[in-house]
Amino acid sequence: MEEDYPPGFRFFPTEEELVGFYLHNKLEGQRNAIAIAIDRVIPVIDINGVEPWNLPTLAGELCRGDTEQWFFFSPGQERETRGGRPSRTTACGYWKATGSPCYVYSSHNKVIGVKKSMVFYKGKAPMGTKTKWKMNEYRAIHVPSQSTPATLHLVSGICHIGELSSI
Repeated sequence: MEEDYPPGFRFFPTEEELVGFYLHNKLEGQRNAIAIAIDRVIPVIDINGVEPWNLPTLAGELCRGDTEQWFFFSPGQERETRGGRPSRTTACGYWKATGSPCYVYSSHNKVIGVKKSMVFYKGKAPMGTKTKWKMNEYRAIHVPSQSTPATLHLVSGICHIGELSSI
């Protein structure tokens, strides 16, 4: 797929495109040409099962050569569906939320998602060592309508992860 693009082409979607197009289409669960193309661009992996420095090798076709950012769908955990907090622990460390979550707006100024930023710490909480790895997690906000499947209520997200140049 990446051979179809000229040198210098980069997959650089806006937050509105990530939530309004990619995440919503993925959550609708359709199996059509768009869904197949999305799977090639943004793979589904359990972010908590992979150390951040190993994620570039799992990136989708359009992000494999990128040294700064990668995109993934990460399934929600069972405990989240029952109202609990997700576990963001890996074998070597954990993701810690930084700052306050913020809203993602559509071009029509409607709230369509929530963005949460996290930093990876090596070691066990709360005594871990801060690293240069950052993750932005996007969650869709859905206003129920009769034409949209209930699966949009699932807790799921696109993770945009990159190594920061400095913290």
